[in-house]
Amino acid sequence: MMSEERTLTEKKQTEKPKKLWDGALKMVKGENTAQLIEQFTSEMTLVAEGLCEDQSKLRREMDSMITEEDKQIQKLQTKVDQLETLLDEERNAHDRDLTELRTRLASLEKKMPKETSKEISKDRKKAGSIIRDATWLVAIAAGAWIIVTILNKFF
Repeated sequence: MMSEERTLTEKKQTEKPKKLWDGALKMVKGENTAQLIEQFTSEMTLVAEGLCEDQSKLRREMDSMITEEDKQIQKLQTKVDQLETLLDEERNAHDRDLTELRTRLASLEKKMPKETSKEISKDRKKAGSIIRDATWLVAIAAGAWIIVTILNKFF
């Protein structure tokens, strides 16, 4: 009796791996293969369509961002051009004022006696350096204003 039970137990134990193996083989080359291939194909098609749709959406968003960026660049370029024009006008006005002051100074020097003209010549050199320094300060201030304006547009 014991030997029969042992045989039945051994038989059951050998049947389990065999059933598992048969089930695996049946899945790989059995009746379900066509169905599994169809299911896999439909799922991969769905994934591919989703990826294609996502890529199209990203491309449209990227094109939109590029267009918006081009508009911003154009606006900034226009503002820079305006600021450069304004700076040129200010520089020309400053040059005209400087030329007028030099002309007036030269006419005053001609009217003064020679002794005082030497002193005025020294003063003129000082005034020239002051005017030159003032010109540089105006140019630096205008450049800083342009840079700050551009930075404000970006940030």
